[in-house]
Order: sequence, then structure tokens, then C-alpha cells
Amino acid sequence: MAESASDATPNPTNPQWGSTPLSPDPDELEAVESYLDYRPSQLPDRDESLPRRPTVGPAAMVETAFLASAASLIWLVNAYFPPGPLLRVVFPLPIALVYLRWGNRAAWMGALVSTMLLAVLMGPPRSLLYLMPYGLLGVQLGWLWYRGASWYISIGIGTLLNSLGFFVRLWLLSLMLGEDLWVYLINQATQVINWILSRLVSFGILEVGSLSQSNTSLVQLVALIIVVLSSLVYLFTVHLACWLLLERLGEKMPSPPAWVQRLLET
Repeated sequence: MAESASDATPNPTNPQWGSTPLSPDPDELEAVESYLDYRPSQLPDRDESLPRRPTVGPAAMVETAFLASAASLIWLVNAYFPPGPLLRVVFPLPIALVYLRWGNRAAWMGALVSTMLLAVLMGPPRSLLYLMPYGLLGVQLGWLWYRGASWYISIGIGTLLNSLGFFVRLWLLSLMLGEDLWVYLINQATQVINWILSRLVSFGILEVGSLSQSNTSLVQLVALIIVVLSSLVYLFTVHLACWLLLERLGEKMPSPPAWVQRLLET
């Protein structure tokens, strides 16, 4: 009995032990080979292969409608109870946030829904004043931020779009008021040119006769420069405000340039 048990138990000291080869399992060999051939650098990026969240569905529809109504409410409050330039800074933010969270289709839907809601509440002309440039500006900023464009690119393109929107608004307001507001802008630019020339004359850099030499082309050029510079300052302020707000909302946008970060730290 004991001998049979000892014969059944494998004995490493027995010279015949291990002479019978064990057949390896093919599945186990394949698993080991796949483990040894593991290369992390060849794996696809999760952010590139899969979207962060579905762009359609109840959540996308509800949040897009909410942010579109928020954009309309901000415009409505600023129109009837203007608190200064504070709310104007965040005009493009809701639509840009829709693009960052739900993509291109939801952003365009949000801009159009905001325009239609303002058309019902305030009339079609004022709704067009929102759509151009702030609705389109929100889509443009969201598109560039989603793709990681630098501040220089987004501010440059946004400045051109905002300047174009300024002239569209000027044309619409001129039609609504029945007056040419471009003439008013030219008069303001003329005053700026006369003030600069008077200071140069007082410092002895120019002669007194230079005060009467400002022509129409120079005045229009100065007016255009004023519009572009104001749009540039506005876009820079929008980027600063959105960078601070989106970080707290859990959405990322491109980091500011190094010199801007140094200014914020000091």
C-alpha cells in the first residue's frame, strides 16, 4: 500500500522522473508571447481614438439648450440693465463651452437657438446684433480651443471677426436709426488726430500748419485702427476671463503665453 503510494508520488531523485515531456498549452504560450511583445508606444491614444463624450443624446441636447438660454439671458440683461463691460466679456463663453463639451454641431445649434430666442424676446434686428459677431465668435473660439490653437492664432482670427462684426452692427444700427453712424465714428477719429497733432505741435515736433492737413483718408485709416485695436483688447480680455472660468468648470483651453503667465503671477 505504501509502496504504491510512493510510486504514484513524483520523486525528483528518481532518474526516470521528468523523462516524459510535458506538452505546453498553446493558449498559455500565446499569452506569454503577447505579454513579452508589449510596446506601450504603439498603443493608440485614447483621446485620439475615442471621443470624450457622445455628441448626441439627451445630455447634449439639454446642456446645449441650457447654455444657449444662458447666452441669451446674458445679452438680454446687458441690453436692459447694462453693468458696464463686465457681461460683454463673457458673451462668447456659453457657445464656446458648448463646442468644448459637445462638438461642432451642438455649438452651431446653440448659436442659432440663442439668436431665435433673442428674436422672440427683443426682435430680429437685435438678435442679429448678437449673432454677428458674438455667436460666431463663440463657435470660432471653441473650434480653435478644442484643437489646441495658441492664443496668438485665436486672438488674431477673433480680432478680424470682431472687427467685421463691428461694421455689420454699425450698418444695422444705421438702418434702425436712420443715420449714418460711420460719420460719427469719423468725427471721433478726427478729434483723436487733432489731439495728437496739437500735442506734437506743443512739443515743437510739428509746425502749426500741420493742424489743418488731416485728410479724409488719414481719418478713415485712424478710425479703422481704433476699431482693430479695440477688438484686439477685447479678445485678449475674453481669453483671460475664459481661461480662468473654464478651468473651474472642468474644461481646458490652451495655456496663455509665458509672458502672460508671468504677468498674472506678479
